[in-house]
Amino acid sequence: MSSDQPSTNPMTTPIPVVVAGALGRMGAEVIRAVLASADCELVGAIDTTPGKEGADVGLELGLGELEVAVTADFEGALCLASQNARNSGPGGGAVLVDFTHPSVVYEHTRGAIAYGVHPVIGTTGLSPEQLHELAVFADKASMGGAVIPNFSVGMVLLQQAAAAAARFYDFAELTELHHNRKADAPSGTCIKTAELMEELGKSFNPQQIDEHESLPGCRGGQRDSGLRLHSVRLPGLVAHQEVMFGAQGETYTLRHDTIDRSAYMPGVLLSVRKVRQLGGLVYGLERLL
Repeated sequence: MSSDQPSTNPMTTPIPVVVAGALGRMGAEVIRAVLASADCELVGAIDTTPGKEGADVGLELGLGELEVAVTADFEGALCLASQNARNSGPGGGAVLVDFTHPSVVYEHTRGAIAYGVHPVIGTTGLSPEQLHELAVFADKASMGGAVIPNFSVGMVLLQQAAAAAARFYDFAELTELHHNRKADAPSGTCIKTAELMEELGKSFNPQQIDEHESLPGCRGGQRDSGLRLHSVRLPGLVAHQEVMFGAQGETYTLRHDTIDRSAYMPGVLLSVRKVRQLGGLVYGLERLL
């Protein structure tokens, strides 16, 4: 029997995408990537920049008219996206890509799940307790979601190399460097790297002498495992991370540099495409590769 209605097969219709933080640097890159993708469709643009309510997001970003208005109404945008993409089970539904601020990321993630919109969260700052609560909430809702501290495939490779090297080195310190408009420190990527190294269950950096800091904090933040994390914030930087291991007579250094935010977009689109197949919340891009 033929039908004049368009197909609702989630595998053939474009993925509806809502971008939160749409006028920010990462949000703008996500919108460009969505527009360039054959299987994604921009259906919402959320941003709280004063004076931008109702403006066409395409015109604001120099992309031409897109007929998608900027809104500060987060819940309203999710509700509309959910109503227009009613198949919210595995394989269907709208997707929220969030690059906003640590102060609102928990509420945004929980709100997306509550409205049946699959969250892809690039905003860092969620605590382990919050991640656990969100995972439990997503499981109860049978909603796929992804919290991704870093969307770079190169960073995933660095993290895997760091976890492997941690087996052989007892001394290691991590340094992350970002632009001076990043709100949280250390970065979620750096914390994730440390967590992967700590999965061995070993302690790092056994004390050799009684250290004294003449300037408090100059030795970085120390985790329970003994790993030390250092944060640098300067204009001109984008996102960079270094893991340095030390042993008798040698050092081993792993470093990843993001030169341009476009490097994140393949990982963002990969997450958008895969998140609707999940039955719960995952943490880290390596869970989707």
